[in-house]
Amino acid sequence: MTFTVLIPARLASTRLPNKPLADLAGVPMVVRVAEQARKSRARRVVVAADDASIVDACRAHGVEALLTRRDHPTGSDRLAEACEQLGLDGGDIVVNVQGDEPLIEPALIDACADVLNRCLGCVMSTAAHPIDDVAEFISPNVVKVVCDQAGRALYFSRAPIPWWRDGNAGGITGLPQPAPLRHIGIYGYHAGFLRRFPSLARSPLEATESLEQLRVLWHGERIAVHVTNLRPGPGVDTPEDLVRVRELLQARPAPGSQRRSA
Repeated sequence: MTFTVLIPARLASTRLPNKPLADLAGVPMVVRVAEQARKSRARRVVVAADDASIVDACRAHGVEALLTRRDHPTGSDRLAEACEQLGLDGGDIVVNVQGDEPLIEPALIDACADVLNRCLGCVMSTAAHPIDDVAEFISPNVVKVVCDQAGRALYFSRAPIPWWRDGNAGGITGLPQPAPLRHIGIYGYHAGFLRRFPSLARSPLEATESLEQLRVLWHGERIAVHVTNLRPGPGVDTPEDLVRVRELLQARPAPGSQRRSA
C-alpha cells in the first residue's frame, strides 16, 4: 500500500498573517510540516499552495510544491485541484496533513493511510484519541466523534457526545465510559472521492456545526476512524501557539545527539 501526503497551505490568515512562512528555528513552518511527513511511509509529499512565495520557500528547502488557485473555499477543494494536477484518481490514497501541524507524528500519518486501506466501503479516514478532561469534553472548540462497532464515524460534533443521560442529570461533572473521543484533524481520502468532494452540496449539519466532514456523512459516505492513545503535538493558529511550538522545538535535542549516563 502506497500513499501521497498533500499539505494545503494558504498565505492569508486572520489570526496569524503569512502563517505557512512563519519561522520555526530557521525553517518556514510549512517546510517543518513536510519534513515530518517525509518521516512517514508516504511515497511522495507535496505542498499545495495558494501563493508563489510558499512554493518558492518550499523549493528552496527541497520540498515539492505546486501552485493552486487562490479562491478555493476549503482546504479539501485545494487538495482536489492538487490531485488533478498530480494525476491522482480512483483508489489512490491521499493523506491531508494540515500545514500548521509542525509537530505531527509520522506514525499517525501512516495509521491514517492504513485504516483507510483496510476499511472497505470507506472513502475517507481520520483519527481520534480518548478524552480524559471534563473541560475538554464540554468545550465547543474541541470536536468530538462517535463511532460504530466497526470503527466508522457516526457523527462529529462540537457538543459533548455521547451524552451521558444518567451521569449528566446534575450537570457535566464526569466523563462517560468508555471515554469519549476527541477528533484529530488529519484526513485520508481515496483520491477519486477527494476530486468529487467539491461537487457535493454543502449539508445543513456542516453549516450548523462548521465541520466540513459532516458533508461526507450527510451524503451517505463512510469515514474510518483510527483511535490512538497518543495526543498530537500542538498546532499553530495564533501568535501564542507559535511561541509555544518554538519553545518545544528549542527544547528538543539536536538530531543524533544522545545524553551520556553518569
